[in-house]
This record gives sequence, C-alpha cells and structure tokens, in this order.
Amino acid sequence: MTKRHPSIRLFVNGPLSEGAVVPCDRSQSNYLRNVMRLAEGDGVLVFDGSSGEWLASLEVESKHACALTVSGQVRVQAEGPDIHYLFAPVKRARLDYMVQKAVELGVATLHPVITRRTEVKRVKLDRIRANVIEAAEQCGVLRIPGIEEPVYLDRLLAQWNPERRIIYCDEEAALTSPIEALQALEREPVAVLIGPEGGFDEAERKRLRDLAFVTPISLGPRVMRADTAAVAALALVNAVLGDWR
Repeated sequence: MTKRHPSIRLFVNGPLSEGAVVPCDRSQSNYLRNVMRLAEGDGVLVFDGSSGEWLASLEVESKHACALTVSGQVRVQAEGPDIHYLFAPVKRARLDYMVQKAVELGVATLHPVITRRTEVKRVKLDRIRANVIEAAEQCGVLRIPGIEEPVYLDRLLAQWNPERRIIYCDEEAALTSPIEALQALEREPVAVLIGPEGGFDEAERKRLRDLAFVTPISLGPRVMRADTAAVAALALVNAVLGDWR
C-alpha cells in the first residue's frame, strides 16, 4: 500500500498516466532517498506541467537509482492567468527571488529584457529554469512557465504583438490609482514590464508611452527595488485582470 507524503512534490518528465513508470535522474534519486529519507513504496506527488498532479510510489532500483510508479490523479491540470513577465535582469540572488515569486504568482512566461541601464546582461537560462521548477514544486503550481531568450527592449517592442497589452511600471507616472488604471482595460492577455534598478532612460520611457498597446502605471510614492516592484505589480495585475478576479 502506498504511504502518502503530500508535502513532497516532484516535477518529472511526462506525460503522466495511471501505471506509468517514471525514472528518476541522479539528483532526484538522491533527494528522495538521502535527503527526504523515503523508502520503498512511499508516496510522492508528481507533475509534468501539462498532465495535472498524480500520486506515485517510490520503487528503489539500486543505491543510487529509483523510479516512481504512477497510481492515480490527484488534481487535473489547471492553467493560470495569461500574464507574461518581462524583466530587466538583476544580480543573482535577487533574480532567483524574483523568478520564484513570479512563478508563485502564476505567470505564464518569463522573458528577460535588456534595457540601456541594465547592469546584468548575461542571463543563465538553466539557472532560471531550475528556480522555476523548485518554486513550482514548493508552492503547488501545476503549470511550468515558459522561458524566453533575453532580448533588447527596442527589438522586443518592434516585434511585439499588440494584441497583448504591456503594463509598464513607470516610476515617473502620475501618482494615481493603479487599480483604476487596470480596471479601465479589457480583460485580455497582458505582459508586465519591470525595468532595471536605475529605471528606464528618457528615450525608452518616451517610446513606451508613445505605443498604443502600452499602459503605464504607478506603484506609489516609494522607490522600490526591481524584485519588490515585480511582486507588487504582478499582484495588482492578478487581482484586477488575472485569476483572482
């Protein structure tokens, strides 16, 4: 009989179905056997980002290898809000935090954007993906956000699909209610754009404001770090236009 460990969730390669046997890689085997101290037959919740969440039992194959036998579905796949998160990369620890919180807030896609004042121009997408998976495992998210290659802001705007509105957090915007500004919009696919620590330069700000598919909002009178602004903006957009509505 499978013993339940509902707090242990693991992202695995799918597709998942009843009776499927999922081999664990070396890192997963070490985590389950040596970190979490699971034994033969212990239960693990598994998900693959598209097949929902399933209960599986641990099958120990050797000292360093194990597999998971899927028994039954616990939750059907649920899609989150259609929000893309566009962000200027910051230093490692704060970027890790920013990515993790964006996953917890349900974004569909993460897209690094290089602006003229961006200090960190080299982005390790493998590290971002590792943080995405860890955050999803820990907070119960079923969907794994897509991760786009870094792009310069000018190029991003030139090739942008105007059917997806960009909510642009402008530190120089008038201090009016961001909720009222968001409520005036149609409920449609959106992207949230957060700039670098030094903010957008004047040319970038003017170009953004001149685009019909861009809506600037203020996050209030206090100066926020980029990672703090990301959490605040995503929470606001989710509350008004996302799945909290």
